[in-house]
Amino acid sequence: MNIIDYNKSAWDQQVRSGNRWTLPVSPEDIARARLGEWKIVLTPFKPVPMDWFPQTGGLFKNKKVLALASGGGQQAPILAAAGADVTVFDNSPLQLKQDLLVAEREGLTITAIEGDMRDLSCFKDETFDFIFHPCSNSFVPDIQPVWNEAFRVLKKGGTMIAGLVNPIVYAVDPELDQKGVAQLKYKIPYSDLTSLSDEERRKYTDKNEPLCFGHTLEDQVGGQMRAGFLLSGFYEDSWGSEAKDSGALNQFIDCFMATRAVRPN
Repeated sequence: MNIIDYNKSAWDQQVRSGNRWTLPVSPEDIARARLGEWKIVLTPFKPVPMDWFPQTGGLFKNKKVLALASGGGQQAPILAAAGADVTVFDNSPLQLKQDLLVAEREGLTITAIEGDMRDLSCFKDETFDFIFHPCSNSFVPDIQPVWNEAFRVLKKGGTMIAGLVNPIVYAVDPELDQKGVAQLKYKIPYSDLTSLSDEERRKYTDKNEPLCFGHTLEDQVGGQMRAGFLLSGFYEDSWGSEAKDSGALNQFIDCFMATRAVRPN
């Protein structure tokens, strides 16, 4: 299976079916962002601290921002409305279309580029001041290239913030988890391609749902440092108000993390 082609089709389907991460922001959200009054998330619930962004008074000063694997008409338009020069890079054409729809509706300028997050060769070295990378690297099998490429295209002194999925999410039996039992079943690192039987995998592919990969903490956090980043911020997050409906595991542990990393001068 070509996982990039499969997940491209699967995320296009998520747009058609109205997945929460594909729904564009409202005109009211854009109006507030233009005034410097905005919040966005890397993870499901907790807003990113404002001091993680390179802005003053809520407004960017024409900073060049890469919204990496961040299509869907949500974060990129908010950052653009706050004054950033935004490029959104995503594998799903329909996710990118959501960003362009908001841009057209609100008179924003957003550059949308389709591609694999592991290959940013369309950008020159040190192109961006800031990279926004939400929980999305679970949809590629290897993430060190993501960190290496992000480091390359980020300017010296620039910042990358990233949302990460705790690998424990992929270790539990998903069917039992929804029944209220958090029981370990799979080894980490996890892959929908190799950890599941054909029958188990068909539960996702028959519905054209995205396939996922549970990366180790060493690869998710240590991989950033191997690429050359210095970590300068960290927090954990849960499903928030949706936690009660999101399975047994979420009742015991926050299943998401966010990191702030800086490319040294």
